Amino acid sequence: MHLNTLLAQAAAPAAGAAGQPPQQSPLISFLPMILLVVVFYFVLIRPQQKRAKSLAALVNSLKSGDKVVTGAGIIGTVISVKDKTVMLRSADTKLEVTKASVTEILESNAATEA
Repeated sequence: MHLNTLLAQAAAPAAGAAGQPPQQSPLISFLPMILLVVVFYFVLIRPQQKRAKSLAALVNSLKSGDKVVTGAGIIGTVISVKDKTVMLRSADTKLEVTKASVTEILESNAATEA
């Protein structure tokens, strides 16, 4: 007999005797996917939501006299606040920018008044 025939006959009963593997719980099979979603939530989504809330609070707290920085890096003092825009004075220039472009308040008017 050849070695291939001998190995084929020996392997055939072992595969038949094993039968089907035991069934796993559906929860266990989805557990890696669930863990991945939880990790993505805490690493990506939650910090983004916190940042959006803090930016919305910053935009709502804008008032005349605040020294701000825009997303483009322009530093200026708020002259007036409208519904969707803010009028800034930077050096000798007046700029009208959207409220969303304001990224940081350097000095608040309330801090200079107190």
